[in-house]
Amino acid sequence: PAATALGLLPLGKTQSPESLLDIAARKVAEKWPFQRVEERFERIPEPVQRRIVYWSFPRSEREICMYSSFNTGAEDPVAAPGGAG
Repeated sequence: PAATALGLLPLGKTQSPESLLDIAARKVAEKWPFQRVEERFERIPEPVQRRIVYWSFPRSEREICMYSSFNTGAEDPVAAPGGAG
């Protein structure tokens, strides 16, 4: 249907818009690591911190697997520079 193609919801179904806090926190999380945000600004209200942290984590299963990999790029941890070998 044309309404679906336009992204319109069926009658009786409403969707609340994303809050300005969420939009801003998502944009910050897309550009900077949370540690850099903490270092740059002295005081960040806790609700803002929570939303930035929430948006800092990957959403898709593929991204979660990519970021949770323990591979450091070295073939052999002992042979890596600074290793115990």
